[in-house]
Amino acid sequence: MKMKKKISEQIMALGGLCSVFCLLVSSFVFAAYPFEDPNLPIEDRVNNIVSLMTIDEKISALSTDPNVGRLGIKGSRHIEGLHGVALGGPGGWGRGKIVTTTQFPQAIGMAETWDTDIIQQAGAVEGYEARYAFQKLNRGGLVVRAPNADLGRDPRWGRTEECYGEDPYFNGAISVAFIKGLQGDHPKYWQTAALLKHFLANSNENGRGSSSSNFDQRQLREYYSVPFKMGVVEGGARCYMAAYNAYNGIPCTIHPILKDITVNEWGLDGIICTDAGSLKNLVTKHEYYRHIELAAAVCVKAGINQFLDRHRDPVKNALNYNLLTESEIDEVIKGNYRVMIRLGLLDPPDKNPYANIGKTDTLEPWLTEKHKQVAREITQKSIVLLKNDNNTLPLDANNIKSIAVLGPRANEVLLDWYSGTPPYTVSPLEGIKNRVAGKVTVNYTDDTNEQALQLAHSSDVAIVCVGNHPTCDAPFGRCPVPSEGKEAVDRNSISLEQESFIKKVYRVNPNTIVVLICNFPYAITWTQHNIPAIVHLANNSQETGNALADVLFGDYNPAGRLVQTWPRSLDQLPPMMDYDIRNGRTYMYFKGEPLYPFGFGLSYTTFSYSNLKTSSVAGEIIVTADIKNTGSLAGDEVVQLYVKHLGSEVQRPSKELKGFKRISLQPGETKTVKIPLKAETLAYWDADTQKYVVEKDKIKIMVGSSSADIKLEKTVAVQ
Repeated sequence: MKMKKKISEQIMALGGLCSVFCLLVSSFVFAAYPFEDPNLPIEDRVNNIVSLMTIDEKISALSTDPNVGRLGIKGSRHIEGLHGVALGGPGGWGRGKIVTTTQFPQAIGMAETWDTDIIQQAGAVEGYEARYAFQKLNRGGLVVRAPNADLGRDPRWGRTEECYGEDPYFNGAISVAFIKGLQGDHPKYWQTAALLKHFLANSNENGRGSSSSNFDQRQLREYYSVPFKMGVVEGGARCYMAAYNAYNGIPCTIHPILKDITVNEWGLDGIICTDAGSLKNLVTKHEYYRHIELAAAVCVKAGINQFLDRHRDPVKNALNYNLLTESEIDEVIKGNYRVMIRLGLLDPPDKNPYANIGKTDTLEPWLTEKHKQVAREITQKSIVLLKNDNNTLPLDANNIKSIAVLGPRANEVLLDWYSGTPPYTVSPLEGIKNRVAGKVTVNYTDDTNEQALQLAHSSDVAIVCVGNHPTCDAPFGRCPVPSEGKEAVDRNSISLEQESFIKKVYRVNPNTIVVLICNFPYAITWTQHNIPAIVHLANNSQETGNALADVLFGDYNPAGRLVQTWPRSLDQLPPMMDYDIRNGRTYMYFKGEPLYPFGFGLSYTTFSYSNLKTSSVAGEIIVTADIKNTGSLAGDEVVQLYVKHLGSEVQRPSKELKGFKRISLQPGETKTVKIPLKAETLAYWDADTQKYVVEKDKIKIMVGSSSADIKLEKTVAVQ
């Protein structure tokens, strides 16, 4: 028995040693090259990659396809993804067979939720679907060109739909949320890589290939660069696209701020790409260089490591002419491989949790109820109630016999140039019909003349759906309707041509509701003055009709807020190419009374604000206020925190947004909202010292429901 026991103990000990050995073996990676070892630091790996590459491979890597087949390195291309993965759509993205993907409202509409949580959810949905398409279907890529961190400083800008509005802090906060959703929360690997567009000050389309955005250092540091800085420093993005335009006369594609600010100050160490055609533009449009070889060389020296142009011959010639060195190429292409490593593309799949996406899915993700619900919720939250006289809304389906659904946007969901193809769409007409089926007669015509007026006259309520066409229903570079715009085309008007149709309908039926489906501010002064109820939402969401019906019939209480100042007329705006915002741009410097102020939006219920308090902790002021739902319906309120500097030695805006929070409240419920105000957000840029300075100053803290509706104020000292 003793002998058996001793043998048994020896076997157990041997088994333990085997277990330890197996664990050691499993943690050791047998790699042909050091870069294949996921346990090595990223810098060691990228240095090894570059040391193994030939000069032709290095030149080839200066593209959106940084594969090195000889070394077994598989990179990732770019995809568009401003509001859903784009593998189809009007732009024909994806190179081949269309893949349907979940489509959210346009970026401007997503921003109008004022809800960073739902924005992050949308980013996570998009990132997951991009991974699925890339790994399961071998389509697309994992470098996502989103978000657009440019600022919508002028409502005539043709690409307003792509941005998050006019305020730098707000755009930064929404960008951070979307980036975090796209990239995921794993400590080592990214789900996808967010690539910000377009650095810097790119908010005019007409002449963009040769124009210059001119402004001083303070506006560079305090306004135009803020969303990009927040996206990199707070959001963790490590990729961006340089803009077409120049900044103060130097084309952004080769501007020193690419390295001086984004790399050296913010720590960006990934991809910096040109926009499509920017290399050629340096010669043909900006006329900054006489030869494309010199242009290519300076791009690389400035930090560009991916060209969206035919770059190989210019770069080769630049090397041959001694305009560029191989070591300079080495330095920039490392950024491409840092991104590929963070995406897990150079590591064994079992190391990266995102590598499992597509392996165990039993249903394509865009067909799941989870993704459909996120699309519906973000669309609900994006809807802005602009007017609601005499509680016209919500409609009671039990007290209405007939509805006329009219207008050119009533029976369609329009996609924009950067959209993908949704798996389904629900138009306003379909959403309304589904909501009132069996209860209310719904009349519809696509006519905007006599037949429409007859239906409006014979119906209890007329719902008129109007707005812009995001592709202008015209070829690239053309918009026949003056108030419409898109990429490469700025708007010539902010008047709504369809307002004449609204007037006709209203004359035959004063119970008219206007649904404005658009991605631009419109000067709808007559409509605001006469129509009892107006709701606004952006184009593109696959759930447009369902979300709209939810709001119209009170199944969802709207709480979207505008993210731009809506002027009454063009007369209230400075010239389009005046980039100095102090000359009357945004709510911070706007002159006169706007049609709708920044942050504006109504609710079916009411809220009261009280008990504003402040307390100081290290490096920040904590602002709290009590918000109560004083109405009879549950609803959301968007609490907005603004500040005004009272004793500053430099020019400051009339007010600046420095925090916000969307909260849900039941009737009679009170919540205490806490918003931190960091000292660094109060700083201004001192051009003399080249530093941000927080002044010893008094600031007025203002809390309210829009930039023009301040409920509570308090003055505090900043020491």
